[in-house]
Amino acid sequence: MTADNRYFYEPSKGHGLAHDPLNAIVGPRPIGWISSRNAEGQRNLAPYSFFNCFNYKPPIIGFASTGWKDSVANIVETGEFVWNLTTRGLAEQMNQTSAMLPRGQDEFSFAGLTAKAGTIVKADLVAESPVNFECKLSQCIQLTAANGDKIDTWLVLGEVVAVHIAKHLLNAEGIYQTALAEPVLRAGGPSAYYGITEALRFDLHRPQV
Repeated sequence: MTADNRYFYEPSKGHGLAHDPLNAIVGPRPIGWISSRNAEGQRNLAPYSFFNCFNYKPPIIGFASTGWKDSVANIVETGEFVWNLTTRGLAEQMNQTSAMLPRGQDEFSFAGLTAKAGTIVKADLVAESPVNFECKLSQCIQLTAANGDKIDTWLVLGEVVAVHIAKHLLNAEGIYQTALAEPVLRAGGPSAYYGITEALRFDLHRPQV
């Protein structure tokens, strides 16, 4: 501890804690449940906890993969992928798709999920998920450290070209009901996730200046 009662560390020298707190502090985070196909048409489905939305028009979403995993390889090969919303009811199946299966083994089948053909892209949707974004690859960027060293982590950005939303998640005014979908968010440590409830909602309006 420092004199002001704050824990301090420099990441390059280690954090000295039981588990890296970074992804607990920057959290909870939406889950990038990414489905893809390789050039031979083999399916892949995997969750990524470093995921978010980065632009409105055109809509751009992205996820980061530590290592050149099947999802990244498939997306670079085909230029397409699908993001599928993870809900509380699908959390266990999402977790199943994180298993390190042999290349080419179908995570949809392994987790007992239904693959549904995309409308625009060839990658499959998780049919059980109430929201799906069909995406076209816009950029695949290898991250670098501040000193310019390349890191074995890849940021995949995709333009959302088609959106599927279960109609029960839209109210009479056409406003998407975030809590009603019961999204699952990744937190820190080896196993922590969180949900969202309407009771936790609060509203803020941007100041008019």
